[in-house]
Amino acid sequence: MVNGKCGWRPNGKLLASAPVVIGSRIAERLSVAGISQSELARRLGVRQSTISGLIRGEQRSSTHLHRIARELSTSIAYLEGDTDDPSGSPEATSLSSAPDLDLVPIESIDLQYGLGATFTDQHVEVEVLQFPRQWVESFTRTPSNLLTFARGRGDSMMPTIHSNDMVLIDRSQRTIAERDAIWAFTIGDIGGIKRLRPVGDRVVILSDNPAVPPDEAMADEVRIVGRVITIIRNI
Repeated sequence: MVNGKCGWRPNGKLLASAPVVIGSRIAERLSVAGISQSELARRLGVRQSTISGLIRGEQRSSTHLHRIARELSTSIAYLEGDTDDPSGSPEATSLSSAPDLDLVPIESIDLQYGLGATFTDQHVEVEVLQFPRQWVESFTRTPSNLLTFARGRGDSMMPTIHSNDMVLIDRSQRTIAERDAIWAFTIGDIGGIKRLRPVGDRVVILSDNPAVPPDEAMADEVRIVGRVITIIRNI
């Protein structure tokens, strides 16, 4: 299991919900994450009125909803009211039962990707887990063979990522196409998960924990493993 306490509705159907549900849940997750509407808008590259309109229930939905869910460490299913679990996470299923269900395999690695930094030159155990296709596709259309679950350790990305949270890494995204998004990366044998901001021939490495100062590296030293597209809270 990704989280032994999580459940999944058997039909896997994402039900449409009233705008007030989306609005109240965005407001709730903003409070949990400790960020403002304006900060969320900045991260998404949209106007604050887009966020406030969703919160007030003036919009039924948004093309940005999947990105809002990602930034707020939740799922579209939760924001739309289809699940009461903020992680939106289903129970992982064993390979033996996979042929009977519409499941997709995703590798899970036991390497504890340091939210500060960790050595990556050690042996990495890989386990293949099966997840409902519709749940995976609520986050991404990237093929499952290019997705990897990893576990974080440390507090430098608090409050966005807590120690031992699971993160879903999209390995099809290997260049920093969006400034200040969260990326899994390596510099030599050191790996980490941080926000990355290209500045000329350098990359500024940012933590969400205000107590952790920014760092930087030469752009040609940073190898992008993939973009963190989903965070599953360990509760």
